[in-house]
Amino acid sequence: MILMHQIITEIIASTRNRVPLTSNTIKRINPRDFKKSIKDKKQQGLIPVISEVKPSSPARFIRNVTPLEAAGIASQMESAGATAISVLTEPGFFKGSIENLISVRENVKIPVLRKDFIINRNQIHEVESDLVLLIAGILGDELDDFVNEAISSGREPLVEVHNSDELENALTTRTNIIGINNRNLTTMKVDITTTEKLAPLISNRIIISESGISSPDDAVRMMDAGSDAILVGTSIMLGNVYEKTYELVHALNTNDH
Repeated sequence: MILMHQIITEIIASTRNRVPLTSNTIKRINPRDFKKSIKDKKQQGLIPVISEVKPSSPARFIRNVTPLEAAGIASQMESAGATAISVLTEPGFFKGSIENLISVRENVKIPVLRKDFIINRNQIHEVESDLVLLIAGILGDELDDFVNEAISSGREPLVEVHNSDELENALTTRTNIIGINNRNLTTMKVDITTTEKLAPLISNRIIISESGISSPDDAVRMMDAGSDAILVGTSIMLGNVYEKTYELVHALNTNDH
């Protein structure tokens, strides 16, 4: 594992304390088709947006979100045209919950991503989600095993990278989806040129740009850089959820492009 910012180190330490001791690998999940969801939006001339039910972040408390509210927020995102919903399940620093994810997935028809700090394979099986976030910088040499575990469970791994070394590691795995995190987990600084640098190095995978995207201009810029979709949390949660999601989904139509 690379040297992480103190906040990330603290999150990983607290995650160790909540990792399930046993894994319910009883049933393979029947996933919703993320690739098709992206393709459909692109064919309509829309930007595929993964809208995030994000109660908070270590740097900024947004609001507490109950499972009932999470379902309501996700339904607004879906009706505004989101391609998928990301749900934070990390409880300590992001105020997320597994209950929120369960509630969201029961209430929307589009794919749902579990966003958490996955450090133990039991976590992959903890809750039904169509996609699961795996962070290359945290998993290091274990990344390949985690990717294979996710795939064999029916879930689609979204492997998140921030630099060319992590990307190289990710590209040796079977993942179909690479997330480029514009946030540096060592400094916590955000720079959307990260996507512009790394996206051209990726072929035959779905590319998702994450972090630091708040305006229609940012959205168009990330698509021009080679992204297939964008993941947006804070700026949607801080605004009118429906309007903000809609604005990003339709950004290609509002920009003279």
